[in-house]
Amino acid sequence: MTYSENSGNGLSRQGTVVAIDGPAGAGKSTVASHLAKRFGLLNLETGAMYRALALKALHSGTAVDDGDAVLLLTRSTHITLEPGDGGNRVLLDGLEVTSDLRNPEVTAAASRVSVHGPVREWMVAAQRALGLAAPSGVVMEGRDIGTVVFPQAPVKIFLDASVEARGDRRFAQQPAAAENKETLLREMRDRDSRDRSREQSPLKPADDAVILDTTGLSLDQVLERTEALVAARLS
Repeated sequence: MTYSENSGNGLSRQGTVVAIDGPAGAGKSTVASHLAKRFGLLNLETGAMYRALALKALHSGTAVDDGDAVLLLTRSTHITLEPGDGGNRVLLDGLEVTSDLRNPEVTAAASRVSVHGPVREWMVAAQRALGLAAPSGVVMEGRDIGTVVFPQAPVKIFLDASVEARGDRRFAQQPAAAENKETLLREMRDRDSRDRSREQSPLKPADDAVILDTTGLSLDQVLERTEALVAARLS
């Protein structure tokens, strides 16, 4: 099955689109990377684009809670995702910033940048352009891919898990963070609240998305189930 959109947003292109949404720590990046390799698709992590913009705001002294100021910043911002063996390389205005994007300060700022409606509109346009430029199609993961960016994608998966399970996964990836477990769990809950309650493009499953709660599942089980789902939908 291929994706075909030729409606309200004026886009028209054939290609496979697998949309993966869900809160922070639900396993989106790991699943997206696996599915992209398995089915020969380009993996696009849209969260990295928000983090890149947040990084620029921090470096330029732009207040991340000032929507007008952040929108003005986008006029001189160019973000590129380049696929690599270890994941996407992220270029911000021509400079690679991949290693800077997982800084906790940048992650927190990205969540605040993403609540501004006009900024999201700018970002959605950029994400659609990247997705439609991929000849073989894409696995695109984020928080509004199936509801806003590619609402007609043939495959939509919403990954979820309890905040405790998501926190444990983050601690496993970043052992040093375990010392501040309660703080990080609180920050994760705050981010969930911002994502789910924002006025524009709130985090929620698309009506036709398959919701997969990964709380009690191993990574192998999650990969097996999502791979089978994509194979069935694209056959």
